[in-house]
Amino acid sequence: MEKRKHISCKPYLKELARQLRNNSTLGEVLLWQDLKGGAMLGLDFHRQKPLDSFIVDFYSPEMHLAIEIDGDSHDYSYEEDKARQQRLELLGVRFLRFTDRQVKQEMDNVLRELKQWVSENSDTHP
Repeated sequence: MEKRKHISCKPYLKELARQLRNNSTLGEVLLWQDLKGGAMLGLDFHRQKPLDSFIVDFYSPEMHLAIEIDGDSHDYSYEEDKARQQRLELLGVRFLRFTDRQVKQEMDNVLRELKQWVSENSDTHP
């Protein structure tokens, strides 16, 4: 795979990301079990990864892929999430979004979709 593109972040986000990792939602914990340690097709994923001025739920530097789990907290911040995603897409980050309900109740489908996305994009990442 191609050399990782580093995206810097605001220094204060590192501590906030640590706090978020220590207070993960159930959906994040469940998905992390299938992402950590290269479990997802050998890819390296990071939890609560600071990128630029934001923190994404999961990030694979090899694929430049952010995975977001949208729960109740995202219901009222749709426009903020959209602007945040657009900003990070300008930096080369691609996104997959799942709802908290999908992760908790349809994990097989979530993992299937993720594997399909990786397979379709493994030769085309920026």
